[in-house]
Amino acid sequence: MRRDLVPVYAAALPENGRATRGHADFRQAGTPKLGAVIFKAVGDGRPYPDHGLVSPRDWSTVSPRVVRLDELVTVKRTLDLDTLLSEDSTFYGDIFAHVVAWEGDLYLEDGLHRALRAALQQRPVLHARVLVL
Repeated sequence: MRRDLVPVYAAALPENGRATRGHADFRQAGTPKLGAVIFKAVGDGRPYPDHGLVSPRDWSTVSPRVVRLDELVTVKRTLDLDTLLSEDSTFYGDIFAHVVAWEGDLYLEDGLHRALRAALQQRPVLHARVLVL
């Protein structure tokens, strides 16, 4: 894995979903047990060459398919919670996320909010338009 990519993990919780006194967490000594991976990694910027697709109309020529969240590398480190929680966040844009496949990795270019919403709803997959470079 490249050095500028940071894995994103969720701490493992007991089956009842509640942390207990004996539950391993980041405040206790030792290494915590890690649970499910949300994304493969969090990147900072686009490592792939410019592809020229800018608007939803440009992306409409790329057929959508299902991708797993744990295979995606994000290209954004920040998130706007207003957009994440907005009910009409996809009203003016493409309903599918935009993903670029480059050198064996899938980069989530547009649709971070959709991907996180899917993760919060416990869905491991996302429908996305995948452009192969």
